[in-house]
Order: sequence, then structure tokens, then C-alpha cells
Amino acid sequence: MEGVVIVKFFKKKSKAYVALFTALVFLFGVFASGCGGGESKTAGEDVIKVGVNFELSGDVATYGTSCKNGIMLAFEEINAQGGVLGKKIEALVQDNKSQNKEARNIAEKLISEGVVAIIGPAVTGAVKIQETVATPAKIPVLAPAATAPDVTYDEKAQKVRDYIFRVCIIDPDQSLVMANYIYDELGLKNGAIMVDKNNDYSVGLGETFKEFFTAKGGKIVAEEGFVSTDTAFKPQLTSIAAKKPDFIYVPAYYNQVGLIVKQARELGIDLPVMGADGWDSPKLVELAGAENLNKCYFTNHYSVEDPSEKIQNFIKAYEEKYKATPDAFAALGYDSAYLLVKAIEQAGAADSQKIRDALENIEGFEGVTGKLSYDEKHNPIKEISIIELVDGKQKLVKKMQPEH
Repeated sequence: MEGVVIVKFFKKKSKAYVALFTALVFLFGVFASGCGGGESKTAGEDVIKVGVNFELSGDVATYGTSCKNGIMLAFEEINAQGGVLGKKIEALVQDNKSQNKEARNIAEKLISEGVVAIIGPAVTGAVKIQETVATPAKIPVLAPAATAPDVTYDEKAQKVRDYIFRVCIIDPDQSLVMANYIYDELGLKNGAIMVDKNNDYSVGLGETFKEFFTAKGGKIVAEEGFVSTDTAFKPQLTSIAAKKPDFIYVPAYYNQVGLIVKQARELGIDLPVMGADGWDSPKLVELAGAENLNKCYFTNHYSVEDPSEKIQNFIKAYEEKYKATPDAFAALGYDSAYLLVKAIEQAGAADSQKIRDALENIEGFEGVTGKLSYDEKHNPIKEISIIELVDGKQKLVKKMQPEH
């Protein structure tokens, strides 16, 4: 009798151990499928998951929303044509609320859900903090619009950030092209600079513009600063006007630039105002007033006025889908999606490491923002557009290749 009891005891224990072991195996499988960077399945259909991490609300929501719209249009077209490697692209879209910390949290979430790559965020700071998560996980990131040089290259360590690639032009190239255009084409020799002191993008552009402009023989006669939360700029503008510059260079975001231009005109300051791609938003006209946006120029990634058939087809498709004209951020998002798919095709597998390697070897990619090949720092080699604003409407002045 005692022996029977012992046997029953071990039988019960064995069943419990088997149940526990089975549960652990299941949980491990779920974890592994969530953390891996490979192919995934949803509702029985083979898909390739791609993270889409953007500023869909908050201070720079127009940037992120435009990027996201361009990406989704591209993926829709790609999936309608059969996808890539016989699989559909599944975009996992997340809103980082224009907050760097949230961008990092979202990256962790997307990686746990099995994405092979992440497109976004739009701005430099968010991409840089996301890199601290993506690189250890060996997940490639395509930054459509983050223009600061250190997004893809660590200056202190003198090392390329192996898993980060950008699609946009970089800030030094923007400031170089604008310095050349102002000095050589417009013949203006004395300038003022006005930057957002709390914004690396703005400060960096201001510094490199000053370096390039003065190297050509130009002079910077006034420098003023502000912070992102400022809404009154007349004291700085009054100080600048007293120094009698030929133009003002304001490399900042549209929400500040619109107010600066409006207040400058209210003060009777009719000088040309220059800037960079952060100007490109439909909100700029709302803030500044169309009548104030004359003699204003900025560097950008593309122009809706470009007669290229590829560009005009993109504009038509975007307008049909979103009932709006695509800005440069929409074009960069669109190019990012197609560039990633080209890399997946060249990799021959939805494998994150192979995709990274394929991106590094991209040459001659034809996007709506221009032909793209990568240099040794994962920066695209491409032309830059000079845009003039005429009563708030964009006019393509010319395209220029950065020549250092």
C-alpha cells in the first residue's frame, strides 16, 4: 500500500512538472518572437514588421505627421504591387508626442514586437536617444529628417553609428549652400544670425553658417538668441536692425520662424530672411501671414515645383490620398520607405543585420528627394534645393550640390 501511494505521488508530481515545463516553453516562445528582429506572422499571413516612430502630436507634429503619411503611402503602393520577398509590409505606427524620452520608450516597444527596422523619428534629438536602444538590439534605423551630423557619426569616438542611416541632407551642407547662395548669387555681404539657444539643430546651423559665410569674406554684424518657448522677438529684432545687416539668417523651426518674420515686418524690417528645412510646414504661412513671406529663402530637400516626372507622380498620389500638398518631410518619409524595401530586397531576407549591411551598400537610389548614395558616415550624397517664398508660396530657385 505504501508503494502505491509513492507511485501516485510521483505521477502527480510528474504531471505538474510537465505542465510547468510546457508553460515555460510557451512563454519563452512568445518572448523570443517578440524580441527577435526577423520575419513575423499576423493572422496567418506572412508579413515583415517595420516600426514607424514619429512626432504625431506635440510641438513638431507637422514634421512627424508628414513623414508618417509619406511612409504609409509608399507601403500602400508597395503592398499593392505584391510587397517585398513575397510578403506584405506591416507598419507599426507609434506617436512619440514630440518627446525624446517617449521616442526611446516606443523604440523598446517596437523592438519587443519584432520589427526588422525602424523609420523615424523626425527630429535629431529623438533619433539620437532612440539610437541607445536600437544599436544594442542591432535594429537598423532610417532617419528621414534628422539633419545633425552626429546622428550617424560619433565625433568624440570618431566612429560611425553602425545601425543609423539618414535620408536627408545634413546641416553643414545646408548652411554651406545657403552661405554660397547669399554671398555669390544675391551679393549680400553683411549678415545677422538669430538662433534657438536650446535647440542643437538651430545652434549647429548658426555656427556652421557663420563659419562658411565669413570664410568667403562676408561679415556677421549681429548675433541674437531666443529659447523655444519664446513668443516675443521684437527686442532681438530691434537690436539686429540697429546693426544694419543685409539679411537675417534664422535656422529654426517653423513655429518660431513664423512669429519672427511676422514681428520683423511689424517693426518695418524688410530685410531678406533666410533659413533651413525646419521652415517647411504649412503652418509657417498661418503664423507669419502670406503677405509677410516675401524676400524669404530656405534650403530644403525637394520642391513641389520640380518638373521631374517622379516628383510630380508622387505629389499627385499624395494629394489624392491626403488632400494636401506634400512638404519635404512627406517626401523624405516616402523615400525612406522605398529605400528600406530596396535594402530588404538586396538583403534577400527580412533579417535586421542583412538589411543593415544592404543599406550601407546602397548606390544610386532614385528617390523623389534626389538620387542617393551613402558616404562613409551614412550620410546621403545629394543635391539641395533653394526655395524662395513669394506671398507664402514656394518657388524653386535652383538646386546646388554642396562643394566644400
